[in-house]
Amino acid sequence: MNDCAGVPSREDYADFIYRHGNKSLTDLSRLTENGCYSYVNEEFAVLHVPLNEIAPISLQNYAYSSIPSLYTLLDNTGIEAAGILPTFRQPSLNTRGEGVLIGFIDTGIDYQNPMFQDNQGDTRILGIWDQTLEGEGFTVTGPNGLPFRFLYGQEFLRTSVNEALQAQDPLSVVPSEDTDGHGTFLAGAAAGSEVPDMDFIGAAPSSFLGVVKLKPAKQYLRDFYCIQNDATAYQSNDIMMGVTWLLMLAYRYRLPLVICLCLGSNQGGHDGTSPLAQVLNRLHIFPGVSAVCAAGNEAGRQHHYMGHITGSMLYDEAELRVGEGERGFTLELWASQPEIYTVGFVSPTGESVERIPLRPGKAETIRFPIDATTVTVAYETITSGQSSYLAVMNFTAPSPGIWRIRVYPTVTITGIFHLWLPVHGLIREDTVFLKADPFTTITSPGNSAFAVTAGAYNHRNNSLYIHSSRGFTRDNRIKPDLAAPGVDVYGPGSSPSPGIYPMSRMTGTSASAALTAGAVADLYAWAYVRGNDPYINNSVVKAYLTRGAKRNPSYTYPGREWGYGTLDLYQSLLSLRN
Repeated sequence: MNDCAGVPSREDYADFIYRHGNKSLTDLSRLTENGCYSYVNEEFAVLHVPLNEIAPISLQNYAYSSIPSLYTLLDNTGIEAAGILPTFRQPSLNTRGEGVLIGFIDTGIDYQNPMFQDNQGDTRILGIWDQTLEGEGFTVTGPNGLPFRFLYGQEFLRTSVNEALQAQDPLSVVPSEDTDGHGTFLAGAAAGSEVPDMDFIGAAPSSFLGVVKLKPAKQYLRDFYCIQNDATAYQSNDIMMGVTWLLMLAYRYRLPLVICLCLGSNQGGHDGTSPLAQVLNRLHIFPGVSAVCAAGNEAGRQHHYMGHITGSMLYDEAELRVGEGERGFTLELWASQPEIYTVGFVSPTGESVERIPLRPGKAETIRFPIDATTVTVAYETITSGQSSYLAVMNFTAPSPGIWRIRVYPTVTITGIFHLWLPVHGLIREDTVFLKADPFTTITSPGNSAFAVTAGAYNHRNNSLYIHSSRGFTRDNRIKPDLAAPGVDVYGPGSSPSPGIYPMSRMTGTSASAALTAGAVADLYAWAYVRGNDPYINNSVVKAYLTRGAKRNPSYTYPGREWGYGTLDLYQSLLSLRN
């Protein structure tokens, strides 16, 4: 293997997700003679190969599961309603996340904000991995005592952050910033401590924090998926590496870990089998580890179409309105095995392309001269690791207007298929299905079986947030697990200058997931840290949260909108004692 320091962050290298299974590290190095690899876990690695030495990125040249998916942020007073604040008032239940690490994989953190410090002014941040900073990477010691190499970015541990807080110019010591503010808000909502004059307290104000600041997606992937030039996007392989780093950080400090993921993607089969979801699913082997994911904000976005071909139907037709100025997008069709479908198109000007025949391993490019649009179609009869049928349609420079996607049955049993547009934020708001289905809109990785998945509701009037993604998963598993306050949630805003720390509000499932992550940290503190239930694991956490959830007698549970009900930590803790 060549010297790989800093390689994964370079724009002239392509990244591929590789399921190595039981292959040795020597076998991995042979796959990348002029590149290198990052080891994620016993199942996955990320290969980094020079762009000028690979074939063009396409589903004809590479498997769908090997090309990193793109994720974006899921957002544009709740701790009382969530049953968190009442636990602070009960001596026997009072738990504030002490002795628990909450990990955030997001836009970073404003580590200078006093709400991330303890009563002595020391930081509660145990580590920051800033993937955006130039550097040769760093090495940590893994659970097996062997060195584990992270090849890009810079790591700052608690001692460095404390040193920065004492410095006249903190950023000269720890040059990591949250220029977006999303990560800082989530960390504050989940774990902000009580600060005089701020009239605020987070859900787990005594917990420790670990922070991964994601680097932006590389340009070649942005071009491949044709996302908007100004869209915020991150690569799934960087998120996967972030999960691994947080596990290492928790191991170094011997702490239980709650991972908070408030990113989402519509790529993948919506059945919890994407590479990132599978990385989360493997966390069940670690005691004292949980992952909390946002359900997504897709229910009202008109990005999902569910088709049902019955009887003698020649095809089903999905009408897709493309907005003005749309650069392009990737449209995915998913169906369960052994069903197979092919597609055809009618453009806004009436140009028609009949069903494109099934040629596995081949990509078909169709040009619409009048509309000046190119559509590339690729079929995968069995998607690696996902046992599903997939058709991917890449639209480049699509003309505005109504496109008709004709889906033809080839092999059918149920006749059911799904179409998904990119998640909100990666596509123009006026590019939508005309007959959209709000269900089966839980974004990845919220559809992971392991994750505690939180939808969002307005705790002031007990109404569901209109865009809170709805279940179930495509394979009919119950998601979301529950709903938490997610409308006008209060938390830290972006600092305009040093020493000024304004507050702001956020609406969406990112906010509800952050509060849920804090509640899970409180649960671990009471059960795991205090020894009341030292064998508690993620499955038990989900059982206690869903058992204690508040349920409206007017609704049926578990449901596609509310899961098992609304978060109520107080009742969950009471059930622990019974």
